[in-house]
Amino acid sequence: MTNSLKLYNTLTRQKETFEPLNPPFVGMYVCGPTVYNDAHIGNARPAVVFDVLYRYLQFLGYKVRYVRNITDVGHLLGETNEGEDRIAKQARLEQLEPMEIVYRYTQRYHEVMDKLQVKRPSIEPTATGHIVEQINIVQQILDNGLAYISEGSVYFDIEKYNQKHPYGELSGRVIDELINNTRNLDGQDAKKSPLDFALWKKAQPEHLMRWQSPWGEGFPGWHIECTVMSTKYLGETFDIHGGGMDLMFPHHECEIAQAKAATNKPPVRYWLHNNMITINGEKMSKSAGNFVTIAELLTGEHPILEQSYSPMTMRFFILQAHYRSTLDFTNFGLQSAQKGYKKIMNALRTIEKMEYSPDEKAEKDEKNETQILQLLENLYKGLNDDLNTALSIGHLFNLVKKINGFYAQPQTLSQISATTFEQLKNTFTIFVRDILGLIEERPDNQEGLIQVLLQEYAEAKNVKNYEKVDTLRNYFKTNGLIIKDTKQGIDWSYDEN
Repeated sequence: MTNSLKLYNTLTRQKETFEPLNPPFVGMYVCGPTVYNDAHIGNARPAVVFDVLYRYLQFLGYKVRYVRNITDVGHLLGETNEGEDRIAKQARLEQLEPMEIVYRYTQRYHEVMDKLQVKRPSIEPTATGHIVEQINIVQQILDNGLAYISEGSVYFDIEKYNQKHPYGELSGRVIDELINNTRNLDGQDAKKSPLDFALWKKAQPEHLMRWQSPWGEGFPGWHIECTVMSTKYLGETFDIHGGGMDLMFPHHECEIAQAKAATNKPPVRYWLHNNMITINGEKMSKSAGNFVTIAELLTGEHPILEQSYSPMTMRFFILQAHYRSTLDFTNFGLQSAQKGYKKIMNALRTIEKMEYSPDEKAEKDEKNETQILQLLENLYKGLNDDLNTALSIGHLFNLVKKINGFYAQPQTLSQISATTFEQLKNTFTIFVRDILGLIEERPDNQEGLIQVLLQEYAEAKNVKNYEKVDTLRNYFKTNGLIIKDTKQGIDWSYDEN
């Protein structure tokens, strides 16, 4: 690998060569889900994108502490962090305790993430598990004169903070424009400015989740939890903070302000944001009828879906686009991804079974060998260029053609060196399985049954029992597989159609 890893830093709006704060240790924090409903396809994109970054950093030799939080309190409705707590609202709707809601949807989130082969983070802290730390940092911001108490709540003083630090540096917002464009909302009379956001909210009598604090009974604001948990486990300044583009403002902007107000240090060196997901070109929303959960995608039980799609199809579909580009979910796109994924799985099965047999009489194909080595290097060049999985997958498909060519004409394999073949085999396998996180989707015990059926197929073909031959072919086809008659014998592969 000749290129160093470059990442697009949202804060500076340019690609920067990634240099960890404490090499070889990397601290990475990603905003996790708010657990009040089933995970939707919008939750899948940051999970998969930052999972690949996590895997790739580990592959490069870094020790990564990956922190992904669970928001189980304080996520209020509206950009100004006002309104009703979403978890409490869902608890009322389902007539359950808030922690029952939290547990139920956290478990479901983990289940679908496991299916998508998203690795568990190093630490997965919860907001409710860090109430004491949140109270302490609110007090610290108060002591530094950048927050104020009003009617039992504590608010961050944006205008006062802006006198010392530029508020809006991450999103490019200008404070005067923000003030002019802010609507007057109910419950904001207690605030000095409509831009000010809650660090701690006084609990109303009907509010279910509440804790004692120096300012009375209440609960933390949404933004403060990420500041607390990221700095607790990664330090006051750490390497990477990721999340969806929709979190850039106000959530991540508020995180920067809170951290600087408390420690006078910039909290993050590299801010990474994945772009949004659309459904057939439209924004996903429940009112539009195109709000699709991951579970619905996997079962096909949604009116806009023509079929069910497997977890690996979904993962591959997400990785076919660069993380900073808009990703449009369509049936056509998902079906194309399904075919592409199966092509790669077939090539993976093929290369893993291949063995190199040297032939001293074979004429060396130096051009082909050079092309293979260049493609292998290009796999990493794609990821080194701001985690461009789309570019790397394009090179991966070119390698699939090379592998299929060797499979169709085994005699040509000896035209490249044994060293190049081993590099092709090892790199292709590691890149697909360990870095992109793609696996075969079939039961582990299926191979034995497949081999028995292939033996029956061979016997039926040998005695010209074509009725049984057709029956076995149709059985394989029904199960998403095809029987292949090759020069090497009878084999099977995934049906790419």
